[in-house]
Amino acid sequence: MLDVSLSPLLKERIPDFKAGIICYHHIVIGELPQIIAGRLPLFYENIRLSLKDHPVRSIKGVEEWREVFKKAGTDPSRYRPSQESLLRRIKKDGRLHSVHSAVDLNNFFSVQYGIPIGIYDSARLHAPLKITIGTEKDQYDGLNGRTMHMADKIVSADRDGAFGSPIVDSRRTCVTGNTTDALQIVYIRPSMDSAEALRLVKAMADMFTQAHGGEHEWKIIE
Repeated sequence: MLDVSLSPLLKERIPDFKAGIICYHHIVIGELPQIIAGRLPLFYENIRLSLKDHPVRSIKGVEEWREVFKKAGTDPSRYRPSQESLLRRIKKDGRLHSVHSAVDLNNFFSVQYGIPIGIYDSARLHAPLKITIGTEKDQYDGLNGRTMHMADKIVSADRDGAFGSPIVDSRRTCVTGNTTDALQIVYIRPSMDSAEALRLVKAMADMFTQAHGGEHEWKIIE
């Protein structure tokens, strides 16, 4: 199990912050099983229809995470939580772009539960890992093609520096078709009680392993 902790500064600004940490081993990434892939278009179309007359920010998980961003020092209208960005894409296009099974399932979880979730190649991480509030020195090449400057934003960092956030993750640690061991960081809604958080993370880990094989271990940090 990778060593992941929360910084005192993060807990000072967001006392009820909690995250699920899931480590996967010996997984095989490729295409989603048809039983899952076949259901995603209808799932996303139903979401698109439900958002037709409602703003994305009114969704409970989006609204709560926008408030978390404000507490961290981030303007959520400039830097949106990743699940809000996904939902806005669905509202506009009715679907999400497919990458591979790990990213596609990760995005499904994020939309389903209304929370940001990051997934990373464990082989590219160097413990210990810490979730904290970024400073001016924290930056990385994001998967969005931009250099992400992470001052006053929630950020995950390893021995080599910042690599991820509930906004967008880095190219350095991204999961690919060659990944066999992965770390998932589940940014649980702070208002969720511990028992519900445990059930959510376990269900997510079980479904991911059913789709990718291998084994998993997980915990909640708070």
